[in-house]
Formats: sequence, C-alpha cells, structure tokens
Amino acid sequence: MTSNIQFQNDLDRLLAVMPPKVVSNLSYDKLDDVIEIVLDLGRVPEVRHAGGRIEKLNCDVVNDDDINFVISHIQEFTHDNRSGIPGTLHRISAIRNRQGKVIGLTCRIGRVVTGTISCIKDICTQGKSILFLGPPGVGKTTKLREISRLVADELGKRVVIVDTSNEIAGDGDVPHPAVGAARRMQVPQPEFQKDIMIEAVENHTPEVIVVDEIGTEPEAQAARTIAERGVMLIATAHGNCLESLIKNPTLSDLVGGIQSVTLGDDEAKRRASQKTVLEREKQPTFDIVIEILDRNTLAVYKNTSEAVDYILRGWPIRPEIRKVEENKANEHPPAPQPEVPQEAKDNSLNFSFSRQKYVEQAKPLKKLYLYAVSRTIVEKIIERLDLNVELTRNVEDADIVIAHKNFAKGGAKILNTAKEYRVQIFYVKTNSMAQIQKVLKDALDIQPGDVETLQGYSDETELALDEAREAIKSIMEGAESIELTPRSSQIRKMQHELADQYNLKSTSVGEGDNRHLRIFKD
Repeated sequence: MTSNIQFQNDLDRLLAVMPPKVVSNLSYDKLDDVIEIVLDLGRVPEVRHAGGRIEKLNCDVVNDDDINFVISHIQEFTHDNRSGIPGTLHRISAIRNRQGKVIGLTCRIGRVVTGTISCIKDICTQGKSILFLGPPGVGKTTKLREISRLVADELGKRVVIVDTSNEIAGDGDVPHPAVGAARRMQVPQPEFQKDIMIEAVENHTPEVIVVDEIGTEPEAQAARTIAERGVMLIATAHGNCLESLIKNPTLSDLVGGIQSVTLGDDEAKRRASQKTVLEREKQPTFDIVIEILDRNTLAVYKNTSEAVDYILRGWPIRPEIRKVEENKANEHPPAPQPEVPQEAKDNSLNFSFSRQKYVEQAKPLKKLYLYAVSRTIVEKIIERLDLNVELTRNVEDADIVIAHKNFAKGGAKILNTAKEYRVQIFYVKTNSMAQIQKVLKDALDIQPGDVETLQGYSDETELALDEAREAIKSIMEGAESIELTPRSSQIRKMQHELADQYNLKSTSVGEGDNRHLRIFKD
C-alpha cells in the first residue's frame, strides 16, 4: 500500500502545477491509466490513456496564461527541454517555436510500479550484466528503477544510477524513494552520459551501475569499459529485439559486434553455408539480454554469446518466455466524494508480489502452424501426449511454426511472414512419426518421460509409413500398384496422405482386420 499512497501524493503535486481549468475538468476516477496530459497552444487539452485512447477535456483551448501557469510552478527547463517536480517521477517536456517561446507541454505522469521484475528476480540476483530491449512505453525504465532498489536494498550492493534527464530517480537533488538505497548521479545534458558513466566507476567504487538508454557508439564503448572493470551493468538500449541490435553498427558492440569472415572450403561445406559469413567479433558487454515484449511478458536470452552466434548462423534460437500476471484483486470502489478517489490511490498498474507467479508453471497454450507437415501425425502426438497445443491456420497467430525442409523454398512467403512476426521455425526432414515427434519435442520442450508414452504407437506407425515409402518408391520406378499390410484406420489415413504427397492414388481394400491400402498410379 506504500506505493499507492506515494502515487496519490505524487499525483496531487502534479495537479498542483496544472492550470485550474484543466484540473476542474479531469475525471479523477479515470486517472489510474493516464499516461500524459498534453497542453498545446490554441488546442483543447488532451488526456492520453494507456492503450492509445485520447480524451479531450471539456474546456476552452489552451492559451498563453495556461502555459505560463505551468512554467511558473516548475523548475527551469534543461537543455533537452525537460523539467520535473522535485521528489516525484513526473516529467514535463516543452515544445518551443523558432523564437524559443514555449507553445506546448507534455506532462507525463510518473508512477511507482512494483512487482514488474518478480518473474526475473532470480536473474537479477546472479551478479551478471543485463541489457533490456523493447519499444518505447513498455516499462524499461520502470524495471531499471525496481532492479536498482532490489540490488541496493535486498542484496546490499553499492549501486550508482547514471540518471540522464532524471528519468529513473525523479527530479530534485534527493532521489525518489522508489530506487531504495541506490545512489544517483545526474547528467546535465544527454551527450555527457558517457562521461558520467566513466566518472561513476572511477570516483565512487560501485559494484553495480544502472544506465537508461544507451544510444551512441561512445556510450557503448563506455559500457564495455565498465564491464571490463568487473562492474555489473544494468541498462536499456535502443532497439526492439536482439536481432535488430546485432544489425545496428552503432550498438552491436554491446552484444559482441560482428565481423565478416572467409571460411575454407571444408568448413563452408560442413556448415552448408557460403564462404563469406558473419561471426561475433568478441565477448558481449552484457551476459544476458531480455526483450520486453509487453509490460508483463519478457523474452530472456540467458547466454548472449550463444544467442548471437545462433542468430548469425541462421539457427533457430528460442528465448525463455517469462510472464507476470497483473493482480487486480486489491481494487476498491471510490470513497464518497474524496479529494482523490480510491482508484487513483490503488492504481491498477501496481502488483502484489506475494500473488505473482510464472505463467509457464501453468503450461500456457501454444499455437502451432504447420507447413507441408502431416497434420494427422501432429494431431496424434498432441492427443497422445495431452499437450496444451492448438493448431492454427494463420501463421500470424502462431507461437511456433513446423515446416518441411524440402518444401521450404515453396513456402518462402509464409516463412518470411513468420520471421517478421518473430515466430520460431523448426524444420522436419521427413513426414515420419519419429522425425515429427523429435522436432515437436524440441519445439515444445517435451520431457523424455512424456515421450515414452507414445513409443509403442510410434513404432507401429513408423513401420507402416516406411512400408508405404518403399511401395511409393517401387511405383515411381515402374510398378503398377502395391498392396500394403493391414493397418488401423488412423494409420491408413497417414499412408493415404503420404501417397498424396507424391501425386499417387490410394484406396482402402479388404474387410475388418484385413482392411489395408492399395497404392497405384493415376
């Protein structure tokens, strides 16, 4: 409840610097998901909510007096046109005209959000350097703030936050309580961030340094210098995913950099690749990379070196997906006509640590897309192993794609779409039970004990399909038709599908236990 009380107090302080006509028209019971209040000269004030919804206030347009009211109640803007309210996480950014006059304000509401790192707490306490990636607005800075408090307070480490524009620890000379005992070094201008990073190491003997938004090559070099001195680094960087960071020449050094290498004939043949390939140049600055897919979903690469090597060679790499569930059990209805309603106190972005859990413990439903792979065999494996898997006909909805390697070129468009959506692709060499089962095991992380339950069925089916393959081969070489051994209807269906793949005809003949397949040319 401490964070809720803090949020109430912080919100009061932001509203105190807003023009009276804005405050009088705000819906207090709907402030729990508000991200920004926007004041642009000559326009109606806007309230921007999480999820993209924009609400226009029912009042007159913003005038010079409204802009000046806000400016007169806050500190002077810095070189990057940002200001704040001391002791809070709120940020107020200015838009100026060509003469330097402020004609617009973006008032971003800062909240103390807790519990956002509970699903990666074990990783944060390992002492390894961690790099967070993700698009704007997914909570990268929020996670840095909470990790700073965790490492400083619970682990007792000497933590120094290099705080450009006071994003992490708030405005004013005293860091916000949200960062716990972590110390904070302010950065007067963004271009000085690299210098303050090095100064922090040289002057203040930190065990951990926290940096928000590494975005330039000098900053990446400063990060490597810090890591080489044995200091744990926790940082964010520009880029949505690890693959995009590798391709970014400015920042690729954070994950080891890339270089062009010419392979010998034998090595190129062994790798089944071209002679000139890209390889990782050196050890990554960060041991672990975490992609923030959304506020509650994280993709963890526990070994950056291995992940980068796999991506550069075009091998499938599967990050560990971790999730944290938002707890809404503590929401309460508003008290009768309070100055700040209870919803604002109990904002829905707060989490209860004791109620958090890894979603993977509940075996989340996986959506599987098949390309040129026997749907019947896959369905049988899913049924026999009781897997929480659903087959989908839309590659955009899939979590995993399983494709037949021999038909990959024909499905280039589909597979490229899967790559654009960052869906993992696994390949089978043949449409056999054993091969598909093996790939499913890798794709879905099926434990060996689970697979054993399918072994008897797999042996019979594999035998039947091998027999069908031999028959198909004989027919392709000139035989007119071949009759197979009697099998169950389910296995005969798989044999039918196998014949179809080779444009051959097949029909079931015989009665009862003697029912079997005949394969022949058209």
